[in-house]
Amino acid sequence: MSLIDSIIPARAVEANNALRAPLSKHLRWLESEAIHIMRETVAETRNPALLFSGGKDSIVMLRIAEKAFRPDRFPFPLVHIDTEHNFPEVIAFRDQKVAELNEKLIVRSVGDGIRSGRIMLRRADESRNVHQTTTLLDTIKEFEFDALFGGARRDEEKARAKERIISHRDEWGQWDPKNQRPELWSLYNLRIHPGEHVRVFPLSNWTELDIWQYIAHENLAVPSIYFSHRREIVERKGMLVPVTELTPSKAGETVLTQAVRFRTVGDITCTAPVASDAVTVDEIIEETLLSRLTERGATRLDDQTSDASMEQRKKEGYF
Repeated sequence: MSLIDSIIPARAVEANNALRAPLSKHLRWLESEAIHIMRETVAETRNPALLFSGGKDSIVMLRIAEKAFRPDRFPFPLVHIDTEHNFPEVIAFRDQKVAELNEKLIVRSVGDGIRSGRIMLRRADESRNVHQTTTLLDTIKEFEFDALFGGARRDEEKARAKERIISHRDEWGQWDPKNQRPELWSLYNLRIHPGEHVRVFPLSNWTELDIWQYIAHENLAVPSIYFSHRREIVERKGMLVPVTELTPSKAGETVLTQAVRFRTVGDITCTAPVASDAVTVDEIIEETLLSRLTERGATRLDDQTSDASMEQRKKEGYF
């Protein structure tokens, strides 16, 4: 018996086996909690929406929504704030998944905000990731959303670990970490004043490992770049940076072709892959179990180089 099998004796070996096996007690509890949060939010708010980027966490969110509301249509639209610098594999997957579900997708672009002068970049090659805040808040105002489901998890980053499942945002979309509502006994306060809204995080208590084990059990499709593939990269500040038109190599850097995969699939300009030979979900589960670096700590360049911390960005209205 391998080390992994001794630690996770019930993990799925193949997708078919995963479908036949019942959810573990732990995952069943997480799923039930997420379904409860979604249903409570829909019951208590007027105009919710679900943020869907095509990434693994939002894919799990869609599955939770299916279990909460099918066979009816979702009682909310899907929303994507597109930087126009996303990986094409992820955008193609997003559109395919929405078509399969036959749900409504609202896309608003950071690029449109730049072209209109609503968003000003400090330099041409600046990452658009942080500027999603402006487009997100504009979208909330345009459609008068009063609740937004997001796929953030507390294990991703220390600022996200501070945030409650129901995160109140004031009329400017801002978050006050020192003024959060209690959530005792799974009772959630969704009351807001006109112009305010809440961000709702049903996956708050999930970990990256939970996400992949759930994907295995539910046999969920994910974008191809989550699996090992060969691509050109450079090593920069301890990370592997993909060589693309948006992220070219710099003088003195050596371009290598290496087997890598992405643990997260954000904006190309701030998302780094990790070295990996994992070509199946089960192999990703094994790598995730043994990893000593958090998902964002290992792959997000903006967390390393941004002038604003994640907490500051969230105070201003970021996801």
